[in-house]
Amino acid sequence: MSEHSGRHGASGHDVQREVSELEGKSTTASRLFDLRLIIGGLFVVYGVIVTIAGINPSDSSLDKSEGININLWTGIAMLLLGIFFLGWVKLRPVPPVEIAEEDEGA
Repeated sequence: MSEHSGRHGASGHDVQREVSELEGKSTTASRLFDLRLIIGGLFVVYGVIVTIAGINPSDSSLDKSEGININLWTGIAMLLLGIFFLGWVKLRPVPPVEIAEEDEGA
């Protein structure tokens, strides 16, 4: 009987440890898949590509846009928006998930 109660105590401790590990993993997963991070990353990547395309525009593309380098300005705007989203993630991270514990006495 003492073996059973000894195992039960260790088992309860192991379960508590596993629950804490899963809570940590859940928080990490929610931060990893935060939409602000995904949107910000995509805007930065596309902004870099469009800005590079706008650095040396062709004469025909400038003629089509009446002399305005649309790729350059759009790329810069996309970069700024992406940096805004990434800064937002950094300044306001996702709060950790809190699990309400049930009352055992009730």
